[in-house]
Amino acid sequence: MRRKLAAGNWKMNGLGDALAELRALAATPAPQNTDILVCPPATLLSRASDIVKGTGVAIGGQDCHARACGAHTGDISADMLADAGARAVIIGHSERRDEHHEHDEHVRAKARAAWSSGLTAVICMGESLAEREADNTLDIIGGQLAGSIPDNATGENLVVAYEPIWAIGTGRVPTIAQIGEVHDFIRARLERRFGPGVGLSTRILYGGSVKPDNATEIFSVPNVDGALVGGASLTARDFRAIIDALSAA
Repeated sequence: MRRKLAAGNWKMNGLGDALAELRALAATPAPQNTDILVCPPATLLSRASDIVKGTGVAIGGQDCHARACGAHTGDISADMLADAGARAVIIGHSERRDEHHEHDEHVRAKARAAWSSGLTAVICMGESLAEREADNTLDIIGGQLAGSIPDNATGENLVVAYEPIWAIGTGRVPTIAQIGEVHDFIRARLERRFGPGVGLSTRILYGGSVKPDNATEIFSVPNVDGALVGGASLTARDFRAIIDALSAA
């Protein structure tokens, strides 16, 4: 059985007072069948890690450099994330791929760095609206799966997050059939490449305008093991509602 996972990506949001929302989230016991991950800005990582100690909430980073150290001004290494208390890191988010011109080979190198530091890599992938309208979605996802995931993946060190770019922060959500098609495709590709052990144990998340009012329907889709949540993870009330919907699915 794959444990469910609700992951919150705060992106470039949150000053110190935002940690009150994390305290509120961590104050409520986590469901027995669901893991909770919150990825705040790097400036809050250490304080966030202190807040969640002894609770059912884990802390993650939003990106890491492929190298362990060096002359990379403004970057943060996987070792630094782990040292600050992170247990996972988001890699290959479409905003990184777009704004920072990261390609599959960069994502792959960062995943290796994350694993070397003992972090779970939450590897993101998704198609643009133009690619969706051209019926190229599965080709895009297949290429990103092949290029972004290193060979030594396991069900413990890898989480795959499908986030259609055109649904992130837009309020637009793919149909249930569209989500199911992509998640089934990802599962089959993971099984084919890594075998049933890894393929069936790796968690696949959906991300892209997940809200309390659509979470139950999204989580009813086979092979959706949880969600990577953006804006709705910034408040404990909204994120908790999504977590409860996931736990009940």
